[in-house]
Amino acid sequence: MTTVSPTPTDSDLTDRFRPVFEGIALGAADRDRNRELPREQIRQLRDAGFTALRVPVELGGLGATVRQSFALLTDLAAADSNLTQALRVHFFTVEGFISSGDEAGLRSVAGGKIFGNAISEKGTGAVERYQTRLTPGPDGGYLLNGTKFYSTGTLYADVVSVAADLDGQRATVLVDADAEGVHQFDDWDGFGQRLTGSGTTVFDDVSVPASAVTVGGYGDAGHVPDTAYLQLFHLAALAGIARRAADDGRDRVATRERTYSHASADLPREDPLVQAVLGRAYSAASVARASVLAVADAVAVALASPDDTAAVDAAELAAAEAQVVLVPLVLSAVSEVFETGGSSVVSEKLDLDRHWRNARTLGVHNPVVYKQRAVGEFHLTGEGLPFAWSAGVRR
Repeated sequence: MTTVSPTPTDSDLTDRFRPVFEGIALGAADRDRNRELPREQIRQLRDAGFTALRVPVELGGLGATVRQSFALLTDLAAADSNLTQALRVHFFTVEGFISSGDEAGLRSVAGGKIFGNAISEKGTGAVERYQTRLTPGPDGGYLLNGTKFYSTGTLYADVVSVAADLDGQRATVLVDADAEGVHQFDDWDGFGQRLTGSGTTVFDDVSVPASAVTVGGYGDAGHVPDTAYLQLFHLAALAGIARRAADDGRDRVATRERTYSHASADLPREDPLVQAVLGRAYSAASVARASVLAVADAVAVALASPDDTAAVDAAELAAAEAQVVLVPLVLSAVSEVFETGGSSVVSEKLDLDRHWRNARTLGVHNPVVYKQRAVGEFHLTGEGLPFAWSAGVRR
């Protein structure tokens, strides 16, 4: 008889993580302003079981569904969008363990292990060409050498998933983040999402056993749900940003006493024009969250049935269409919050500009201009969906 893992209720998960998220939100503006990496906040999430959300209960996790996970990731993004993006590859790795039935990997996650990535390189053209190399090393293992950029989440990780070349083939290597020869740098210089740990990682004669190397990985052609799943993290982060911007605008308006001689009311909170601005911001946040959950439902079906062409197409299409709409929607909403009044709204102490900077930065990951073209082509021809794993390969 097959044992089915119990699924926690939405309210159980919300009650468990709300206090953690509230604590994370309190220092988010200061961390952004001072470039203070949220190492302690990542630890708090791990200790609360957040990084083991998807691990089955019988293996030490919480057994959350895909939909529940992304509802919580959206709430986390409302507290600090950096953290949702920083944990993107970790959750992706967990899904890989689930799909392959890797109980040891899942137990390691339940035990607190966090995974990061080192994929992207500069000057190599398409993503599937790597200058990072695996060469024969001692005891039948390998030596890993190379430099990776945009290593999101790796500064907070225990294990790094590295894309490398192995005798002309793509390979994935799991490397301990503190292994000898691994050097990490917090040199991501983007104006948004500053604290995602998306810096440079250098591998200098890192010794890895053969058991840590798997042939294949990022860049392999494939009709898979992975692209939609990874894009969903950016959508969740955008939805969370919209909600935090609306809340910050509300909190400021609620206590603001000054207004203009030509305003529609004596107090900003009583002004119908200000109320309308907040109404639009909250509506945008609500629609963004609903879109995230709808995409999560489609992705969950595709993850459960990766050989179902229609299900995988539906997930990729849903993620692409949501991105085309949500990026401009959220950017407009967070910009409009500044219309709630007064030059003091741009005070560096408030750091409200981080919402626009973060949303704009997330919006250029897999640029909308490419996604909207792909969506149009698919509806016209049934082809052209932007599966990133198929870089350079038309399907």
